Amino acid sequence: MFDDPQSPAWTPLLDAAWKAWSHAHAPYSRFHVGAALLTRDGKVVGGCNVENAAYPVSLCAERGALSAAVADGLRPGDLAAVAVVTDTAMLTPPCGACRQALAEFAATLPVLLANRSERTLHRLEDLLPHSFTGRNLL
Repeated sequence: MFDDPQSPAWTPLLDAAWKAWSHAHAPYSRFHVGAALLTRDGKVVGGCNVENAAYPVSLCAERGALSAAVADGLRPGDLAAVAVVTDTAMLTPPCGACRQALAEFAATLPVLLANRSERTLHRLEDLLPHSFTGRNLL
C-alpha cells in the first residue's frame, strides 16, 4: 500500500501535510514544512514547523505532528507512514532529530517526500541506520 510513491493511499497524508504546511510559522527562514503521520488505526495527524527568534526552541513539522499524535494516544509501534512536504525544488527529508524521534515510535516506516511536482519514497531505517532506541538501554 505504501510501497509506491504514486499510490492513492498517500493522498490523505499529502492533503494533511499540505494543509499543515499552509499554517507553518517560518518568519525567519521562510522555509515552510508540513508533515502528516498515519497511525495503524487510520488516524492522520498533521504538523508544521514553528520557528522562534531563539532558534534552538524552534520545532520541526515532523516532531510537531509526532507530539500531537502522542497527545492523542500514539504509542511505540503505532505509526504506519509519514509524508513530508515542502514548496522547494529539492525534496527535503526529515532532519536528524526528527528521524531519531520517529525511530522511537517505528522501527520501520515508509517516508514520502514531496513537493508540488515530485515524490520520492524512503524507509526510515535507511534514512537513520543503526538508530539509538529504547532497546539500547536494556
